[in-house]
This record gives sequence, structure tokens and C-alpha cells, in this order.
Amino acid sequence: MRRTLRQLRYEHRAFRRNPASAVFTFAFPLMFLVIFNLIFGNLEIRVAGGTTTASTFYVPAIAAFSIITTCFTNLAMRLTFDRDQGRLKRIRGTPLSTGAFLAGKILHVIALAIVLVAIVTLFGMIFYGVRAPTGSLPAVLVTLAVGAAAFCALGIAITAAIPNADAAPAVVNATILPLLFVSDVFIRLDQAPPWLRTLGDLFPVKHLSQALQTAYDPFLSGPGFEWGHLGAIAAWGAAGLVVALRTFSWEPRR
Repeated sequence: MRRTLRQLRYEHRAFRRNPASAVFTFAFPLMFLVIFNLIFGNLEIRVAGGTTTASTFYVPAIAAFSIITTCFTNLAMRLTFDRDQGRLKRIRGTPLSTGAFLAGKILHVIALAIVLVAIVTLFGMIFYGVRAPTGSLPAVLVTLAVGAAAFCALGIAITAAIPNADAAPAVVNATILPLLFVSDVFIRLDQAPPWLRTLGDLFPVKHLSQALQTAYDPFLSGPGFEWGHLGAIAAWGAAGLVVALRTFSWEPRR
């Protein structure tokens, strides 16, 4: 635990000392939130309890995007770069255990995801009048924890399909970007063809987005837990963990 916390401090310090990367990490989700609200924010949408504006949809959708960006995209790319530059191989020759090394990285990206979700929520409250999910806060936190853990496992697993660091952005973005358009994140799919909605149901991105949308629903009367969606996310996370344990490489590809 002590070594894990030391690695976590190192990750935080390295992140803080790269201000360009840090600013972009926090600005990227807010940029999408502003763009989508400029285009669709005044449109009325129907939810289970009544009618509201599209801003109510985009705040939890971009919160889901924030979790995916930090826990899947960033983690996969950083591990691939560390692998190709020989850092992962050298770590295995130090007193720092591989478990503590990975745990430090995972805890750091999860902490970033928590901060990003809080920033997106606060931004939506201040500028778009979105209700804070105070009554369903436990559901938000559980969904965030399950989603972050699952996408961290998937981010580690996808490194097995990345041949080298140069290919990392292409492979990772090609894996996740199409799903963001068919999973109720960038576009609301109420009027989409049934086959497209079914396609989105197969992947964890849509389940994460819809679980957060329920928790942020201004007409919500219950606790806001979406156990079906959480179960689907957890199943994908378990599958990602199995693949990661079997295929993750600490040495550069030849």
C-alpha cells in the first residue's frame, strides 16, 4: 500500500508538471459540452417524468465521456508509450512491484475521472441550469466507480492490440469514437433505427451513459440505481480484466 501511494503521488506530480496535457485533459470534455449545448441545448426532449432541455441529457453524457477518456483512452495510450520506451520493462527490475505500479496509475486516472465528472456537473449547473443529482448521489458514485474500474480494465486489455506507440492514437480512437456516436453520448438516439440502438446496447459505453442519465434525471423519484446497466458494465470490465491478465506485455513489441 505504501508503494502504491508513492506511485500515485509520482503520477500526480508528473501530471501536474505537464501543464499542457493537464489543461487539455480538463478542457476537452467541457469543450464538447459547450459545443453540443450551443447546437442542441435549447431543444426539448422527453424523459420518463416529463419534458426538459437537451442540456439535461448532455451533462451526464459528457460525464460518461470524461470517465471513458481518462480511464480508457489516456490509460491505454500512456501504458503503450511506457511499454515502447522500455519503462515497463525497467520497472520490473526495481523494488517497486508491478501491482503497485499499475495500481498507482489506475488510482490516478480514477481520481482524474472523479474530478472531471464534478467539473462537468458544476459547469452544467452554473451555465445550463441542470439539477445537481443530490438525491441520487449514491447512484452517481456507484456508477462512476463501476464505470471507471471497467474502462481501466478495458484500457489495459486494448494495449495487446496496439503494435507500437505510433499506432496507439489510431487504434484507441478507432475503438472508442464510433461507439460514442451510437451510444447516447454525442447524439441522442431516440429516433435512430432499431438496429443501431441494438448495436449500442452490446457495448458498455451506452450502459454507462444511460446509467448516469437516470441518476441525473430531474424527475427522478427513486434512488437512481440502474442495476441492469451496472451489471453490463461490470461484465465488460470482468472480460477486460481476463484479457488484460492474459495478454498484457511489459516488454516492447519486436
